[in-house]
Amino acid sequence: MNRKKQTVFPKHQITLEQMGENIKLARKRRKLTAVQVAERADIVRTTLYQIEKGNPSVAIGAYFNVLRVLGLQDDFLKLASDDELGRKLQDLELLK
Repeated sequence: MNRKKQTVFPKHQITLEQMGENIKLARKRRKLTAVQVAERADIVRTTLYQIEKGNPSVAIGAYFNVLRVLGLQDDFLKLASDDELGRKLQDLELLK
């Protein structure tokens, strides 16, 4: 099965890289090795490396499992939780 490479604009790639760095720092604060986290997340070490680099082609499930191992799985609930633009668009429709 061919996978399409994910293209991310450079300014958005910086966001992914910051997220990867945050994950790496969380791992180090917990004094967990990359091998430990990879094994517990059921991924290979190179996938964890790619996550910590902010690689957009890594499956979202792998990101979730790493956050789960670090006890940060509830951070996934914060994604798109504050949809300010969506609420404004909805409010405009209500005014019609």
